[in-house]
Amino acid sequence: MPKVTQAHLDARRQQIVDAARVRFSEQGFARTSMADIVDEAGLSNGAIYRYFAAKEEIVVAVCEQASGALPDALTADAVTAFLEHLRTLSRETGHARLVAQIYAEAALSPTLAEVVRGQLFALRTAVADLVPDDHPDDPMHVAEAFVAICGGYSEQLTVRGDLDPTPFAAAIMAVVGARA
Repeated sequence: MPKVTQAHLDARRQQIVDAARVRFSEQGFARTSMADIVDEAGLSNGAIYRYFAAKEEIVVAVCEQASGALPDALTADAVTAFLEHLRTLSRETGHARLVAQIYAEAALSPTLAEVVRGQLFALRTAVADLVPDDHPDDPMHVAEAFVAICGGYSEQLTVRGDLDPTPFAAAIMAVVGARA
């Protein structure tokens, strides 16, 4: 029997994570069973359990692959483009619904909460690095506000559907200080 390559194993694991992301976005974590993920992935039960012992492990894997997308600067154009990107992800892949579910699940799962806390810290740090040196406020405070406003926008996308990011970009720019 030929040896399975690491690339094949990685691709199969990713196939499962991608299938879970689709089902979680459509049905939620609670209503998605391992059988649903197996069906979506087109694999056997045995194949999925080779990579993940339980659904919570798949939830963590989905969360760990969160997009690291950020604006390249804290300018009105870059922030608006970033929020438009979130809007597109929400519309095309249900990303905002998935994020809302991850946060809700993190409130109940210490393992997932640890992953989310780490991602939020990394996000705040990356945003703080974008704050201009001459900004009068602590860059971490600006980053905290950025993350809070973006989180609010994402939650609004979840509940209200396709939503113009203009007022959210304006709020971020009010915190950052309008630098064009």
